[in-house]
Amino acid sequence: MQRPGEKLKRLRERLKLTYRDVEKASQEIASRRGNDEFAIALSRLADIENKQTVPTIFRIYTLSVIYRVDYQEVLRWYGVPVELAGGDALHVGIRHTHPIQFTGAEAAEPDPPEPPLRDGSFDPKRTVFLNHILGRWGKQGLAFLNSSDIRQQRYGFIGLEDWSMYPILRPGALVLIDPNRRKIATAGWSSEVDRPIYFIEHRDGFLCGWCSLSNGRLIVEAHPSSHVPPSILDPNVTDILGQVIGVAMILDVRKRRHARGGAVPTTSPDL
Repeated sequence: MQRPGEKLKRLRERLKLTYRDVEKASQEIASRRGNDEFAIALSRLADIENKQTVPTIFRIYTLSVIYRVDYQEVLRWYGVPVELAGGDALHVGIRHTHPIQFTGAEAAEPDPPEPPLRDGSFDPKRTVFLNHILGRWGKQGLAFLNSSDIRQQRYGFIGLEDWSMYPILRPGALVLIDPNRRKIATAGWSSEVDRPIYFIEHRDGFLCGWCSLSNGRLIVEAHPSSHVPPSILDPNVTDILGQVIGVAMILDVRKRRHARGGAVPTTSPDL
């Protein structure tokens, strides 16, 4: 297996570039960016290729530009798993609800091939166990489960101590947000499950809940079972990031919230 420096050397030689060519090109990039950190001296380029010296983030950018290779691909050569950033982030417990703003390799991947549904092995109308399907298609095989263009969506994480929309959204849930649905709906749902849930940014952080407008104020309502009071916000300093259109969460009964005097009621206290 080639080391990162050897791969960069191979790219340079394939383009028939000398050390001097790369140095000159890097100086032009540094001048255009107004930052000498983008420049690569002859001796430093030799160390990167032959001594496996790890380049700085600025020099990785310069080399990726000159060699016409994706920046994140070069990071992977040096052992930075950019495609796993979202998964690693979910293992870092954060108490408060917040958006997830990774726009890495996942967004740059080409459209996955259409799974071979014609062989009769999968019927999307029926509930199935997907392990054997993932074994055949890999992680890209899950893409067909989502009909929306995930590249146009944003993501949010429900904080580990955020019980405001429990049990619809559990703490630790990953939510899919459609930024094109920012206008608060006033009707059109028949139950609490169908009522639109919005992801909101305000002065003190982020909220996720049902929304309504009253007397020039934005009211963010929590689920009745959560016993969390509504938040009343000023719309002028509040940003509705979008409507929650999807959710992934762990259904672990051992992690359910316990009320002060016992377990959370199985029904809303208003019923």
